[in-house]
Amino acid sequence: MLMAHPAVLRDLIAQYEALTMLGAEESTPQARQRLADIAYTLCVATGTRDVDMALIAARHRLSGARPEDDSLLQASAPAEQSSGV
Repeated sequence: MLMAHPAVLRDLIAQYEALTMLGAEESTPQARQRLADIAYTLCVATGTRDVDMALIAARHRLSGARPEDDSLLQASAPAEQSSGV
């Protein structure tokens, strides 16, 4: 399964919590749609079908993450080649 980067999960959780605290579900159609989009993205990123389970899974994954996890950057950096000369 493809795993979301901890920074992405952290951002999604923060956005979802902020929209929920502001009452987006009872606000404008745009705010409700944004909340639905964030919830959907959380579900996709965590492999769940329910936003409550997605939040639990995302928080669980973050509990073991380093604060400034740069593993994605290290994995995608081109390998240095030694010249062997």
